[in-house]
Amino acid sequence: MNEVSDLPDFSATELARLVACREVSPVEVVEACLARFERYNGAINAVVTLNERALDDARELERRLARGEEPGPLCGLPVGIKDVTPVAGLRTTFGSPLYKDHVPAEDALVVRRLRAAGAVILGKTNCPEFAAGGNTFNEVFGRTRNPWDPTKSAGGSTGGGAAALVTGMIALAEGTDLGGSLRIPASFCGAVGLRPSVGLVPTYPSDWVWDTLQVTGPVARTVEDAALMLGAVSGPSPLAPFGQPVAGRDWVAAVRAGPAKGLRLAYCPDIAGIGIDPDVERVCHEAAGGLERAGATVEVIRLDLSFARPAFLALRGLWFVSWMYRRLDQLDRFGANVAGNIRSGLGTTTRDLAAAEEVRGRLWHRCRELFEEFDHLLTPCMAVRPFPVEQNYPDAIAGKPMETYVDWIAPTFVLSLTGLPVASVPCGLDRSGLPVGLQIVGRPWGEEAVLALAAQVQERHPIGHPPLLDQEE
Repeated sequence: MNEVSDLPDFSATELARLVACREVSPVEVVEACLARFERYNGAINAVVTLNERALDDARELERRLARGEEPGPLCGLPVGIKDVTPVAGLRTTFGSPLYKDHVPAEDALVVRRLRAAGAVILGKTNCPEFAAGGNTFNEVFGRTRNPWDPTKSAGGSTGGGAAALVTGMIALAEGTDLGGSLRIPASFCGAVGLRPSVGLVPTYPSDWVWDTLQVTGPVARTVEDAALMLGAVSGPSPLAPFGQPVAGRDWVAAVRAGPAKGLRLAYCPDIAGIGIDPDVERVCHEAAGGLERAGATVEVIRLDLSFARPAFLALRGLWFVSWMYRRLDQLDRFGANVAGNIRSGLGTTTRDLAAAEEVRGRLWHRCRELFEEFDHLLTPCMAVRPFPVEQNYPDAIAGKPMETYVDWIAPTFVLSLTGLPVASVPCGLDRSGLPVGLQIVGRPWGEEAVLALAAQVQERHPIGHPPLLDQEE
């Protein structure tokens, strides 16, 4: 086999196979990823707190394997946990100075399930304060940079996870997605991000138990890897009110089987009515059109979901007030993004929220009608290319000024309102050599079909790896 130093370049699926077959050990895998951390993290600032017990955890896995125990589907795979997701005994700051020394007493449910599947928690990955924003920076740890070009943004809010993935520091990344936080950094960094259906991966603990907007999900280097992780963390739990049965569902098998024949695909370049960078649209349009050569029917359609933008902003305000309710007395201590969202939420009326829910219902039925004619909706994940890392957000798209600081992520957040499964998959590079992601939207509970089609797109449009990995030490 290849040198141990090359192990972080293997897919998570292949690494899990090698460990299960005893061709490599969990310790070798973790050591190789830690070497990547030492080499690259200083340049991109992706992993902000290392798990000092990672090698001990890997050694315990080796002892279990030696005793003939079942290794688990993720055995030996180093995983990065977003710094808003609690890990017992490991500093979890939420990217906020208020929690810079916070150490949780218990694992989040998703962390428990990862450990039960044999994963090794390598550390916490950077995110904006309380995951508010599409660019990853905070006052505790600073900014995360894009491995393809460290002068550019890695996206957010799971930016640290995506950046760590594509440099080989971790094999899988856990993250959350309210308005696009799994998909945006996946698009900017050339990874796969899956926003699952609401409840497929239950969220515990949660400061808003009845939250139907934010979900937990995987970021991975390949679609099959994302499917592998989804299988390990999905399924109902008595700890959370939302859940979906998963008996008989096999996402890895769906990916390997490939998409159904004769798919009817709708492609829309600008679902949110904010405009789009022509180079981004070119890459996505070519990728969508290329699926016709694979046997699908692709129709370019006009689909205007811009009416949902104000609804998301109103519900986002409610989300922040609900999640931060116990901390409202500390409002002045939060950063501008979090404080602004809370104040906006506090100023939202019951009528505003009722109107937003009415719009959300109309959006659901609009998508339902779309899926009576088509199997999937395809649309660019981002309307912009990765922008300078010091710039908190782009103020214009294709020369069109943005109305709010989150308008640039409208192509992802209007889809969050639907609760449908959505993946962002790399579909090519722009003229600057930076990754471009294509969103694939599926029918309700249609993760299998979304992942299968995403895998076909990724296979047809390989993008290679960041130039950073080619630089000499």
